[in-house]
Order: sequence, then structure tokens, then C-alpha cells
Amino acid sequence: MSFITRRKPISAPHHHEGEHRLKATLSWPHLTALGVGAIIGTGIYTLIGVGAGQAGPAVILSFAVAGAVCAFAALCYAEMATLMPQAGSAYTYSYAGMGELVGWIIGWSLILEYTVVCSTVAVGWSGYAQGFLVSHGWGLPAALAAGPWGDVPGLVNLPAVVITLAVTGLLLVGTRESATINFYLVIFKVIALAAFVILALPEFNAGHFQPFMPYGFNAHVDADGVKRGVMAAAAVIFFAFYGFDAISTAAEEAKNPSRDLTIGIVGSMLVCAAIYMVVAAAALGASPFEVFAKSGEPLAFILREHGHSMAAVLIAAAAVIALPTVIMAFMFGQSRVFFAMSRDGLLPKSLSAVNSRGVPAAVTILTGVCAAAMAGFLPLKFIAEVANAGTLAAFIATAIAMMVLRVQRKDLERPFKTPLWFLVGPLAVLGCVYLFTSLAAVTQVLFFVWNGVGLIVYLAYGRTRSRLAGT
Repeated sequence: MSFITRRKPISAPHHHEGEHRLKATLSWPHLTALGVGAIIGTGIYTLIGVGAGQAGPAVILSFAVAGAVCAFAALCYAEMATLMPQAGSAYTYSYAGMGELVGWIIGWSLILEYTVVCSTVAVGWSGYAQGFLVSHGWGLPAALAAGPWGDVPGLVNLPAVVITLAVTGLLLVGTRESATINFYLVIFKVIALAAFVILALPEFNAGHFQPFMPYGFNAHVDADGVKRGVMAAAAVIFFAFYGFDAISTAAEEAKNPSRDLTIGIVGSMLVCAAIYMVVAAAALGASPFEVFAKSGEPLAFILREHGHSMAAVLIAAAAVIALPTVIMAFMFGQSRVFFAMSRDGLLPKSLSAVNSRGVPAAVTILTGVCAAAMAGFLPLKFIAEVANAGTLAAFIATAIAMMVLRVQRKDLERPFKTPLWFLVGPLAVLGCVYLFTSLAAVTQVLFFVWNGVGLIVYLAYGRTRSRLAGT
């Protein structure tokens, strides 16, 4: 039973060379843009409508709760990423702090998270792309713009499939090249959100915030079978805040990990939290939540309602152009988690091969194909909640790993130390556990089923092929 407790070394092993080693090509502006690009996306462009439908105007509190939990988790990630600047993120930290079995479970959960996030954002992107095309008279047939289980059933969400595969192709070009493109697209995306706020604020009506909390605070299922309340919305909107963990997957590719990772993780969270609160307040002030809650493109919808038809087109265009940065960030993260697990022997070694451009091509293609398939057939809200379950597990594990190593390995040099770790760590764990209990029951069941399958894969394959199997 030693496989349960054997731990990954804190320092990078010497065998990570040649075709199984990633190139250090990223600096803090690239990493911050990677974080902002991952965080600001479907959450504010699309899920603000879903969240408002669950919590009403109190969705602002949902943003605050989700943001606070993510802030605690981000501080834990910053310490672990600078302590272990290796690919793999929470998988690597769990493996080192709590042993191989826990590491596998978290890695398997991350595979679920990142792949599903890519699909979620692709579906959100499709809604804006279709709206943009329709406004120009070029809309796709309904059967090709939605999957069979969406609110308006179709055959396949073709735009979502196309954008996912396009981003996959871009990532195959090279890490630094794709990061540079991401940097400029993120700037464009932030400018578009600033334009929305400027146009929406003159339409601000405080009456739209009454009643402020129509569905209460705690998550509950109403008579229509819909889970509502501030915490129910927070459990979904949580998706809008995470993304900084994708930065930690790039730890091995950072030029100066101790500086660049800290700035990237903490900086991106602070920037995005401020942007989210301002945009949410402007949206709710400009339109009653019941009006835009069902729209697949709520920000553009609000602008059209107030006669800003050209600005609505531009907002939709900004989403069409810039939302792929989120897909790019998470697909990047997914490939690095797969890469790390393969390099450790828990998955086939062929998946950790890096091409001449420094890209783990096999896992990038595998991730892209799986994400495209999910995006083509599943609805947005369902996919987002499934992604949240995997992320919450990763955040909990990272916080626990940080606390375990603080107690057991006080000798380690920590470039960044989580402030008040004995308080921040438990708050991160408790907050994530509470958000997990607020997820839909089917989401929780799917999460455990996924990890049940993962446990079988580990026992049948990874347990005996691990690099640490002989230890």
C-alpha cells in the first residue's frame, strides 16, 4: 500500500530533460495576461445572465463570495507555485504534500476541469458569434448553432466545435507565440468591457436592485426545480473567477518563477475582481435582471435594449474575438497537467513528448478533440457546473498541501509565503467545500463517478508504472 503515501520530490528531478522538459519562455506580463485571459471570459460575458436568474440583483453578492474564496485559494497557489515551479499545478502540489493517490485524484479532477472549461467557453463564444452573425444577416441554421440538449435543441453547436479546434491549432504553433497573441487579445477584451460600463452607467436605475435578494441567500430548489439563491449562483459564478490556476501550470515555463508567478497569480485576481464588480453593477443598473437573465449574450442584449445597436455589435465582436483567450489558457493548462502526469509515469509516456517548438503536441490535440466534442453537444450551464466541481477539488487540495508542507517542511525556502496561512488555508478549504455543496446534485454525482473511473484507471495502470513505484 506504499503507493498511497509515496510522494513526489519538492525539487525538480534531474530526469526532466530533453523531449520531456518544457522551455522557460514566459515572463510576468505573459503570465498575468494568461490569468486575466482565463478569468475574464464566459463568466462576465455570459454567465452573469445565468447567475442573475438564480440570485436576482444579489448576484453581486454571489460575485463577492466566489471572488473571496478564489482570493484565499490564489494565495495558497502563489506559495505552492513558487515553491514547486513545475508543470502540473494542483496535481503536483498534492502529489508532493499528500502522496501519489491524492495527487492522482486531483490530477484526474483537473483533466475534467480544464477540458470542460474549454467546452464551456466555446459554447458561450458560440452564442455571441451567432448573435453577431445574425445581426449581419449571416446567422447559421438553428440546428447547427446548438447541441441537442440546449434550451433550444439543435443537432450540433458547430461554432463551438470550430473555435475549439482553431485554438488547438494555435497552441501547436508554440508557447511564446500563442502567449503573445493572448496578451494583445486580453487588452482588447478589457477595453470592450470598459466601453460597456461607460455606455451602461447613464442608464443606471437603482430601482432595478429591488428586491435585492428575491430568492434568498442559501441555495435551494424552487417549485420549478431550479436551484436558486445567492450561494447557488455563487457556485456557478465561481467559474467566472478561476483561471489563475492555469498560471501555475506554466510554472516550469516561467523565466523567473519566484517573481513572475507571484505577480501573475495575485495580480490577475486583483485586476479581475475589480472589473467584475463594476461590470455586474453596471449591467444590473441598466436592465432588470429578469430581462437579460435568459439571453445568451447579456451584455450585448442590454446595450441593444438602450438603443446602442452599434455598440452591441462591437461588444459581441469583442466576445467573438477575445473569448478564445480563455479556451487558450485552459487548454494550455490541461495539456501541462496531462504532460506532468505522463512524465511521472501515471499516464502513457508518449503523452509527455515535446516537439521542436516546446509544445506537448499529443496531449494538446487530445484535449482539443475532447473539448470540441463536448462543446458540440452539451448545454452551457451543465458544463460550467461540472467544471466547477473539479476546480473546487483542486483548490481544496492545494490549500491542504500548503498547510501540510508548512507543518512538515518548515526548512523549505519559500519565495512567496501565504499571509496568515493558518487562517487563509482553512478559509479556502471551507469556502470551497461550501460551494461544492451548493452545486446541483447531478453535478456532484458526475464528479464522483468521474473520479471512480479515474481510480480504476490508476489501479490498473498508473500504480505500477509510476516513476516512484520502486521506492
